[in-house]
Amino acid sequence: MSAKATREQIVEAADQLFYRQGYEHTSFADIAEAVQISRGNFYYHFKTKDDILDAVIALRLANTRAMLDRWEAEGAHPADRIRSFIHILMANRAKIMLHGCPVGTLCAELAKLDHVAQPKATEIFTLFRDWLRRQFALLGAAETEADALAMHILARSQGVATLANAFHDEEFVRKEVDQMRDWLDAYTRKHSTS
Repeated sequence: MSAKATREQIVEAADQLFYRQGYEHTSFADIAEAVQISRGNFYYHFKTKDDILDAVIALRLANTRAMLDRWEAEGAHPADRIRSFIHILMANRAKIMLHGCPVGTLCAELAKLDHVAQPKATEIFTLFRDWLRRQFALLGAAETEADALAMHILARSQGVATLANAFHDEEFVRKEVDQMRDWLDAYTRKHSTS
């Protein structure tokens, strides 16, 4: 296997382990075991756990950008694109009920640790916020309102993820997603007629 492929496997394994176990509770040994490489080979690619964290955050940023680009390309209307964001709660509900939101849990953990990488991890939320703001602006919201709406739906989705993880209640997730869709539909109808 090439060095690049091994590095990518390490980052992908670390990403999953950080999500399932948390950054602080994941060791070099955990990651090396998941990839099935020796510790020496592991240290060739990453000298510190913070180096791995930086690579995981970069991967998550790249994956988020790609997902937002896909939603942009697939959604004919801004409301359709926002629905894609809302639907992610249903698409990932099993993982969310087990481990919470991967973005929210990492940001919260790094904030508790006062970790230097916390602002970089928050950039993932910023990507969502900026993208959602743009979609609401395309629906006709003024800049300040578009940002408030983006933060509202981002906050609501994080609340749903947190409570889904706490209560492991799929029906709760389904109802909340339906309510967010209804809210968006009502907002879209109101602003398309005004």
